[in-house]
Amino acid sequence: MTRTDLAYRQSAAEGASGFGVLIALYDTLASNLRRAAEAERANDIEQRGREVNHAFLVIAYLEDWVKRGPGGELSDQLTAFYAQMRAKLIQAQTARSARAFEDQMAGVLKLRELWQHADVRGIPSGPSILSPAPTQPSLDYPAMPTQSRHSSWSA
Repeated sequence: MTRTDLAYRQSAAEGASGFGVLIALYDTLASNLRRAAEAERANDIEQRGREVNHAFLVIAYLEDWVKRGPGGELSDQLTAFYAQMRAKLIQAQTARSARAFEDQMAGVLKLRELWQHADVRGIPSGPSILSPAPTQPSLDYPAMPTQSRHSSWSA
């Protein structure tokens, strides 16, 4: 990230709503995954490692944000989503799969889009984004519902 990019993101975050900051984090995560895929294709393992490590930091920050909220179904769903993402990133590194990084990026961008729609509609609490958390750990993303349900968790 260039200094200009950093300055732009910093100024955008300073004036952003809670949703705006959340969307910026998803943008950062998607960028990390895109660059990890590019590094994998270029056989640049060191760069891939830096991008994945930063992605883990962003995921940890997102998880911390969830834990500070009041909890509830959405909180459980997001916690499961982030845990699955970490597992998939480890698998992508082990398999040396650029495509797996891109698949993770697509999931992040879908979730980002849902948060953006919630921000535009002015929803006071987060939309229901993911299907109920599985009782058994799964390495697949939960299905993204087309309907929105009310949740007590907010960003």
